[in-house]
Amino acid sequence: MADLILSPDDGQLVWLGGLGIQFKLDGTNTEGAFSVVEHPLEPGAFAAPHTHSREDEFSYVLEGTVGVKLGNQEFLVTRGSYIVKPRGLPHAFWNPGPEPARLLEIIAPAGFERYFVQLASLINKNVPPDEEAIEKLSNEYGLTYHMEQVPSLIAKHGLRAPGSS
Repeated sequence: MADLILSPDDGQLVWLGGLGIQFKLDGTNTEGAFSVVEHPLEPGAFAAPHTHSREDEFSYVLEGTVGVKLGNQEFLVTRGSYIVKPRGLPHAFWNPGPEPARLLEIIAPAGFERYFVQLASLINKNVPPDEEAIEKLSNEYGLTYHMEQVPSLIAKHGLRAPGSS
């Protein structure tokens, strides 16, 4: 029965710069239907604009304020808000405030949660990230980044580059 209850500290936590991923449920817990992660976000941290070809994501703001770009529209959402990010819709999210923020995210179907661990192993080294390896990994998971949008988001919202500490 211990597997049926998760404490707030349960689950591996990896960091991609100021964006954390704490694994709560993976596909082995849900017969592949979905996975659940929490995203702690340090002030100024963000997930670069990207599009999933295989997964739908549903986020719930647990604390703080979160900026979200869905397609070409931008929103500020606060604690208690839901964010729907269907596959095929380019999106990004960030912490625009001075306080930490945290999202609970359901990813369906499961499997994409493994991407985060593999990406962390590529970028959390004391060397410049291997862009070719990151692109190969993203392709394996059906993920497309829209890096051309990053400079304007950083400038507009005072964010840190993805993956920076």
